Amino acid sequence: MKESIKKEIIGMDLSELNSLIDFIRDVQVMNAKSSLQEGQQVYVVQKTKKELGTLIKIKQKRCTVDIQGRRYSVPMSMLEAA
Repeated sequence: MKESIKKEIIGMDLSELNSLIDFIRDVQVMNAKSSLQEGQQVYVVQKTKKELGTLIKIKQKRCTVDIQGRRYSVPMSMLEAA
């Protein structure tokens, strides 16, 4: 990450940081929607692990993912293409 961006973030107050977090999540969802297709293999990324699954259905903000025979509703921001 660029040093100038880090300095800008450090100088922000709490409300500006919350707005930035919301914007970043929106960008993550937009990027995920453009790169994902139903039937594709995806990783569900959690804090400590990544699980491989198959993308079943793409909804507005979440996706249905089949992981080892079980279906989960997962936020797009937690998905990566395999």
